[in-house]
Amino acid sequence: MSVIRPRPSLAAAKALLAACNLLDGDLTDSHCEHFFYWGPANAPTGLVGLELFGDVALLRSLAVSADVRSSGMGTALVRHAESYGLSQGVRTLYLLTTTAEGFFTRLGYASVAREVAPPAIRSTREFAGLCPASSAFMSKQLQERP
Repeated sequence: MSVIRPRPSLAAAKALLAACNLLDGDLTDSHCEHFFYWGPANAPTGLVGLELFGDVALLRSLAVSADVRSSGMGTALVRHAESYGLSQGVRTLYLLTTTAEGFFTRLGYASVAREVAPPAIRSTREFAGLCPASSAFMSKQLQERP
């Protein structure tokens, strides 16, 4: 397996998100500071990002190319993002998904009511309007791994 690397190019991130039919309308180069990718820099096969807000963060843009799904790449990317979040002082991760609720449940995320979202998470474009109201809203308390 390849190494997970930081900071994909905006063009490469948007290309993978588009290929996976995921939203990229609000993604900017500054978002990529806290994004990670797997595969070639010009054509990553996996991607995940965080939007950091002190001790909370939004996990977003998890994308894995169709030809390498079920390889463990998605899990590895999420675990990497969780570790990175912990190193940045994040204690709770939140996410929105329309298609991967079961995947995230297996990784320890639980559905929560949108009304309990912290103000910083509510203020993101993804939460406020890009993701439909029918999206599952999930969270996970991060803990240091032994």
